[in-house]
Amino acid sequence: MALLLEHEFRPLPADKQIETLPFLEAVAHLPPFFDCLGTPIVYSPVKADLAGNIKKIRAVYDSNPAKFKTLQNILEVEKEMHGAAWPRTGATLALMWLKRGLKFMLVLLQSISDGERDEEHPNLIRVNAMKAYEIALKKYHGWMLQKLFMLCSHPTPQGSVYALPYKSDLLKALEKGREVKEEESIEKIHQFVVRVTPILDAIYEMYTRMNAELSYKA
Repeated sequence: MALLLEHEFRPLPADKQIETLPFLEAVAHLPPFFDCLGTPIVYSPVKADLAGNIKKIRAVYDSNPAKFKTLQNILEVEKEMHGAAWPRTGATLALMWLKRGLKFMLVLLQSISDGERDEEHPNLIRVNAMKAYEIALKKYHGWMLQKLFMLCSHPTPQGSVYALPYKSDLLKALEKGREVKEEESIEKIHQFVVRVTPILDAIYEMYTRMNAELSYKA
């Protein structure tokens, strides 16, 4: 899949120490995924948030590549550096939000890959998008953001500027306009999910282990 598989994530090492630079280089190509979902008023902020957090983490890494070689190094160093302000600061906070955006992507794509759908409207992806939102983002969003996502996934019978794309249009967008059989696109989605899920799970585990997770609403 052109958009998802052009830039590979390295396999998760046995010690689960994720090197910062290769991770950032891989994830830097993912913000355009949100363009494929349409509804700019809803997903442009998510895309901007993802790109902004990648930039913040990269700036910290570039300040001392040896010190911040792995993502765990970032959390450990910043915990000592920022004291009581940690983890609500620096690259630790940026990575916390970045992993949530990635979680949304992966749950949505996993749901499509698993064939979950609205049987009455099988070419719509609202079931997949709402599952991803419920799991990855909803509890961290205030009322207004939640309302926007609800509008996005439940358009009026007359249609809505917030409506999600059809699954066929999403798959074509992920292929950058190329005509590819749906089964082939779904298999590529599966490959991407299988590759990235262990990495994201390791980041979540790290935040839990280091007591770095925050639950305040945006």
